[in-house]
Order: sequence, then structure tokens, then C-alpha cells
Amino acid sequence: MKILVIDVGGSHVKLMLSGNDERRKFDSGKDFVPKDFVKQVLAQTSDWKYEAISIGFPAAIVDGKLVREPVNLPKEWFGFDFEAAFKKPVKVINDAAMQALGSYEGGRMLFLGLGTGLGSGMVLNNVVVSLELGQLRYSDEETLEERVGKHALKKLGATKWERAVHEVVAILQHGFIVDDVVIGGGNAKRLEKLPKGTRLGANENAFLGGMRMWGESPFSGNTKKHPLVIV
Repeated sequence: MKILVIDVGGSHVKLMLSGNDERRKFDSGKDFVPKDFVKQVLAQTSDWKYEAISIGFPAAIVDGKLVREPVNLPKEWFGFDFEAAFKKPVKVINDAAMQALGSYEGGRMLFLGLGTGLGSGMVLNNVVVSLELGQLRYSDEETLEERVGKHALKKLGATKWERAVHEVVAILQHGFIVDDVVIGGGNAKRLEKLPKGTRLGANENAFLGGMRMWGESPFSGNTKKHPLVIV
């Protein structure tokens, strides 16, 4: 089955077709509304043939549906029917959870995405759990996302921002008692040194996660023994 995988971010939308090495993308941003999304996707993929779609979307997702509006996109997405818009089977998951799924190698894994905000997701023995850790408080004045997101990098400068990232990662490592922590997102490459006990993710893992949502790409290691569950 050919799958179109769409990774929606606060700044860009990235597209990949299973079995095809080519990647395509276009801008999103603060004025990006559903009709623009559908129009752009259809235009960018007019020469691609696919039977199903996986979408990683930067918002809280439960059972494939947005439970509230996204933080870094316009407030017009809640209740949007992706399947009706594309007239194909569609599975929707939080964008960080999709990348977590593609990064998973077994055990208890936490994914943290350093991008426009702070994406997060976990995979616990093949159960994929979407999280919104960026909305937790860092202090009375800031959330975790406001401390380590894109605007924090600009405000604090690279050195202080990296120190904040290390601090936040250490807190979450201890809080979730994980075996594995993956640091991904567009700003992960700005880290001079990875936090202790972490490994660097890759944007390509989001596309792998999108294929895994349809069972088209096997897990590595002990994950072959168990079914995949997404919550």
C-alpha cells in the first residue's frame, strides 16, 4: 500500500510517499488554515499515487481527532474532517508522537522535539502515547515550551538556551523513568552537546512513524513480538 506521510509543523509541512526517496515541503505558519493545507498538499502531490494518508499534527490528538486547537497555528482546526477533505483513509496523530513512533527501538522511550515549541511523546512497550509536556509549568512565568522553544532560543541565546534544554531533559528523564530519550526537532542540531542519556533523532523518523501507523514498516528488536497500540 502506498502511503502519503504528512508532517505538519509550526513553520513547515513536509511530505513523503512510501517507496519514494523524494521529500517535498511548503510553509505553514501563523496564518495557515485548513483550506490552505488541503490545497497545498493536493498541489504538491498531484503526480503521486497513494491509497492512505498519515498526518502528524502539532496539537493534542485523541483517537485520531483534535481535542483542542493547536498552539502554534490559527484557531480553525478543531473539528476539521481530514478524511472528508482528502477523500481517502486518514490516520492522524500528534506530530511528536509520530516521530517517536519512528524513533522507537524498544522499552520505555521518551521523545522530545525542539522546534517551534516543545513536542513530546512516549512509546511504552509498543504503546504510543501522545503528550503535551510543553504546557507544563517551568516556573510561575514560563511553561516548558516557553523555556526551550524557538522563541526561547532567540531570547536567551544559544548558550543559555542549551543549558535550559539540559535542565528540562534531566527533569523529564527522572519523572518518566525511561530507558531511552530521543531529542529531535529542527533545533536539536543546535545543541553543542546532547544531554546525558539521550540520542539524536532524525526528521526522517517522522516518515517512518507515519508508515508504521499503517503496519507497513516492521519494528526492530523485540517490538516484532507485540502489536502496536496508539493512544
